[in-house]
Amino acid sequence: MSVIVEERLPCARTERDKKYARCVLPETETLLRAARTLTARPDQAEELVRDTLLRAYRMCDRLDERQPRIWLLTLMHQACADRRRDGGSPPPSGRESGPGRAPAGVPGRPGEPPVAGPAFHEAVDGALAALPARYRQVVRLVDVDGLSYAEAAGLLGLREATVTSRLRRARRRIRVRLAAAGLVPGRGER
Repeated sequence: MSVIVEERLPCARTERDKKYARCVLPETETLLRAARTLTARPDQAEELVRDTLLRAYRMCDRLDERQPRIWLLTLMHQACADRRRDGGSPPPSGRESGPGRAPAGVPGRPGEPPVAGPAFHEAVDGALAALPARYRQVVRLVDVDGLSYAEAAGLLGLREATVTSRLRRARRRIRVRLAAAGLVPGRGER
């Protein structure tokens, strides 16, 4: 990953600089993970984070210090919408592999399906790829990138209830596909 922001402001002179360094900079990695979900290429994700950080600095006086991540993800959503409207970043690619993917190779006990391994990961990748984009994005943000429902809602410009509903439906579809492949117990088999 290339450097997208200096980790420390050389000399935080103003209250704005101090607030930015204290509340915004620690969220840079979270922003980058979220941006990778919203864009097709890593360079586009870094550009989106740069835009978000610049907006955050300019509007730092509006920052709610109790919930900086939600505020930053909302700014990112707005920056992403502006880029798409202006012909910038294309929609995210269908790829669901890469950073954040679970490690391979945890065999199950004899007589049980494997918990993780190449076949399991292929089935999960296939199940994710088969999801509609609106479900896939929510799964990626919450289950892979570790955002809260509220944070994902802010990033996507949705109500938290919508994120909850999409996540529930997506998880159900994934579970059905994994059960059909014999990789997890089916309904009523637990």
